[in-house]
Amino acid sequence: MAGNKSVVTIDVAESRATFSLRELCERGECHAELVLKMVSYGIIEPIEQAPSAPEQNWEFDLEALLRLRKAMRLQRDLKINLPGLAVSLELLDQVDAMHRDILRLRQQLAQLSRGLGDE
Repeated sequence: MAGNKSVVTIDVAESRATFSLRELCERGECHAELVLKMVSYGIIEPIEQAPSAPEQNWEFDLEALLRLRKAMRLQRDLKINLPGLAVSLELLDQVDAMHRDILRLRQQLAQLSRGLGDE
């Protein structure tokens, strides 16, 4: 699969960074209109703010930037519309959560097995 591949480098100092709508668009290489649509579909979310805050005052965290880039890759590569993208990302989140649960359960099982072997 040939194409543009971007690499996201995260500095520890930047992991708690916040981005304005403009900065998110610059780093995500997209237009504000697309970000607003993604917010309306629940694909990305601004940091908790007053409901009356205008979009220009929204702040986003690093998680939102990474999710935006992931969403854009899926949309570009698979030609998914925004509602389909929202569902796809939700399903991918569920799969990731299940993988984490499986790893945790395997670790617990290994600890129990070691504990039984000591008796």
